[in-house]
Amino acid sequence: MAIQSIKHMIRVGGSGLCAIFFTLFAVCAHAQTAEYTPTPTTDLIDDQLMGEIRAFLTHPVVHMSVEASNARREGITEDKILELDQQWRAEAKSEDGAQPLIAAALGSPISTYLLRVQARSGGLYTEIFVMDNNGLNVGQSSITSDYWQGDEAKVQKTFPKGAGTIFIDEPEYRDDLKIWFAQINMTIDKDGAPIGVSTVEVNLTELARRRTAVGS
Repeated sequence: MAIQSIKHMIRVGGSGLCAIFFTLFAVCAHAQTAEYTPTPTTDLIDDQLMGEIRAFLTHPVVHMSVEASNARREGITEDKILELDQQWRAEAKSEDGAQPLIAAALGSPISTYLLRVQARSGGLYTEIFVMDNNGLNVGQSSITSDYWQGDEAKVQKTFPKGAGTIFIDEPEYRDDLKIWFAQINMTIDKDGAPIGVSTVEVNLTELARRRTAVGS
């Protein structure tokens, strides 16, 4: 809006001020609409990004932690898996601070490592977690909603299909953060065989911003 027009509205009194209010409201609404961008495509997830993810997932602490979990939980029953998952869910909702399973998981070396990776990404990774060959959490950068992922696509579309399998889920919108994100799920391999699965949640909005900045 031109400055002269605003001055004129102020001179004409209350009706002019109302006009200013509604005009500015319309301008703000337009700006908010202009800031909204179409759903970023997972095509943004290129070889460069996948290489970076593979690099931090090959850290010794990741492989050692997954192998230790596989050995510790060898022969675990389905009932025990569900019991652990229920315990985790209950602890996640607990308000009395009693969270032994969650505390042990978040305090592990692999969780500390993944938290640092997420922090160093500058907002590119919003969540990282690693599972063993049972689909149970081994380490995570933050508290996940559940402890067992074996009944979800992130495991079912990767681990059974063998080493090197990648499954990228559909983009989703997080209203609380105002960002689009997608989960990259891939096997953690050793000697040509999968030993676990990783999930890396990527901030597509931030990734698109970085791609645009590089191209400009």
